[in-house]
Amino acid sequence: MNTENVKSSTRPLPYSKPEPSVHFFLTRAGGGHYAALAALRAVIMEQQRPWRIDVTESMELFEPLDTYKKLFGISGGELYNRMLQKGWTWAYHMLLPLNRKAIQYRYEAGLEIATEHWRRIQPDVVVSLIPFFNRNLWDSLQRARPGTPVITVATDLADYPPHYWIEPKTQNYLVCGSERLVEQARAMGIAEDHIFRTSGMVIHPKFHEPVPGDRGAQRRELGLEPERPTGIVSFGGHGSKVMVDIVRNLARFGDELQLILIRGHNEKLADTLRGTCPRLRKCVIGFTDRMPCYMRLADFFIGKPGPSSISEALAMRLPVIVERNISTMPQERYNTDWIRERQVGLVIDSFKNIAGAVETLLRSGELARYRANTMKHQNRAVFEVPDIIQAVLERTKYSSEATNKPRVGKNPYGGIRKNPMSSTSMKQGSLVLALQASIPFTNRVVP
Repeated sequence: MNTENVKSSTRPLPYSKPEPSVHFFLTRAGGGHYAALAALRAVIMEQQRPWRIDVTESMELFEPLDTYKKLFGISGGELYNRMLQKGWTWAYHMLLPLNRKAIQYRYEAGLEIATEHWRRIQPDVVVSLIPFFNRNLWDSLQRARPGTPVITVATDLADYPPHYWIEPKTQNYLVCGSERLVEQARAMGIAEDHIFRTSGMVIHPKFHEPVPGDRGAQRRELGLEPERPTGIVSFGGHGSKVMVDIVRNLARFGDELQLILIRGHNEKLADTLRGTCPRLRKCVIGFTDRMPCYMRLADFFIGKPGPSSISEALAMRLPVIVERNISTMPQERYNTDWIRERQVGLVIDSFKNIAGAVETLLRSGELARYRANTMKHQNRAVFEVPDIIQAVLERTKYSSEATNKPRVGKNPYGGIRKNPMSSTSMKQGSLVLALQASIPFTNRVVP
């Protein structure tokens, strides 16, 4: 089923059942999953959808099974975030197969924890914003409340099988932000009426709103020249030390270029950036919810090839410069192909070559050409996904046929059953369900 059949609206259709529970399943590993939740919640609240929004944090739910925490004293998600902060993305090539093996090894124990959780929560629909756990999510939910739908909203442009976003042996609905992901879903046998094609990735609605004020004056307020070519550099909520190398490699431009550097929560990085190459005019910004404002002041974007970063830049009509090499995370490699195909930016093999890329972009006519290509990408996914959720709720009648009769399926990993959880551990796993404090909810949040 495509979004052509689910037209975007500002008013929800009438419901026969009051306040259905829409339950989001996500993780703190990386920033994109919570960013997608914040974006969807903003639209849901603006449209006054009659839904109760609940959230389960997967890292907390499955904390008793976290191998990384037992070995290193920090959760797998924290390890992932530190890896991003230090620029060790090459290490993810090793972590990814380990993640799959760990989930496979503890499948039965995880299934018990999740089943107990869903029996207590009784959601009408579960919306997954994360990979890896979508088979467990389906199996546990069908044991606890058969008939309850699962909607997987992929926050990547492509799948990285096996057992990443697409789980062929479930009946999960799949929301695809690219034609590549649709093709992968079809190739894996996902039913056509379980595939929803959106116009892009979910980004916050504020990226679609006009930014008021005079651009030159706002640049001056940041200590920047009003007419000088400006790049914005961002590597997510935790920044990256590679930003220092980028500044050094662009120092040769002198007074012909200036930079807005988004260092995120990384205070140490801020001091280093301010002290690097003082001749190059720059403004260092911490973690911010005003990215559209800063992007509006830039002419192009430099960063990692993450789907959210690329989508936000294109929404603000900024051509992108990204890196692709052995360190590029495997699930993001397709994004660089996507950029090249649509000619919305440049892909380089190392940020050591960033000066040449910027020089190419600023060449006469090139920036305007790439900017014109960004305007062809009209992304309204954040408004389309709530309509998809509504359509699934209507299609399944809010799981009105769901019962508490358990449905016992086979272990998809070949019957492996290791270290089943005790009832005490199951209770611990089912109690830690609070939403990350940085995203306030006025709706009820599962305690």
